[in-house]
Amino acid sequence: MDISSIIGVIGAFGMVIFSIVVGGGKVSAIMDLPSFLMVVLGSYFALLLSYTLSEGLGVFAVIARTFKVPVFNEQGMITKLMAFSEKARREGLLALEDELEDLDDEFMKKGLRLVVDGTDAAIIRDLMELELSQMQGRHANKIAIVNQWAALAPGLGMLGTVVGLIGMLQNLDDKAAIGPNMALALVTTLYGSMVANLLMIPFCAKLRGHDASETMVKEMIIEGVLSIQAGDNTRILAMKLLAYLNPTDRSAVEKEVLKD
Repeated sequence: MDISSIIGVIGAFGMVIFSIVVGGGKVSAIMDLPSFLMVVLGSYFALLLSYTLSEGLGVFAVIARTFKVPVFNEQGMITKLMAFSEKARREGLLALEDELEDLDDEFMKKGLRLVVDGTDAAIIRDLMELELSQMQGRHANKIAIVNQWAALAPGLGMLGTVVGLIGMLQNLDDKAAIGPNMALALVTTLYGSMVANLLMIPFCAKLRGHDASETMVKEMIIEGVLSIQAGDNTRILAMKLLAYLNPTDRSAVEKEVLKD
């Protein structure tokens, strides 16, 4: 579970409520079911209009990923690639074939399978980078759906405000009700802004971070697979792979993989 996402959501809405209370307002003043339905459900149904049914229904599974910490096990990947490198240098590339079935990572398995089959390095790179680019495309499409919701919510908020103002202007005879009715009309704008700025835009940022992390790991695997095929020294391979990690993680992993 990604604690930062939970703290972020609770903290963001908590600060809005806290600011209202400290400012002398009432939380009940911003609670309005019709406004909520128009903004949240209205923007969601507009989202369904923008995408296929499966994509629209799948947006909740995409958002749920922001509350999970993706585990890519970079150290484990580096250790496995180093072990394959040592075996390949000692026994030859064909000796890797028996080890491939135990691999959990399909991307690495496909790359090493190509190496064992004697595929040219340029073709291996092209095939693995093609798969990587397709993964990035799928991620980008999912992120775009959430981003579209962020774009639609404020518009539905303004639409709700206009609808509320129309109703208020039709009843100007009751002057005492003008102020409360106007305040209620503005609640939909508030809801639209909150859905976009407190939820959907941060969700997009978190998902882009996940995509960048997974892309980095797969680029590291490509470099490792090609280095194994080229017959690079295992220590040189480790130094190449460690370059993909940030300085903090690199120093910790380096002590393990280069301790000999």
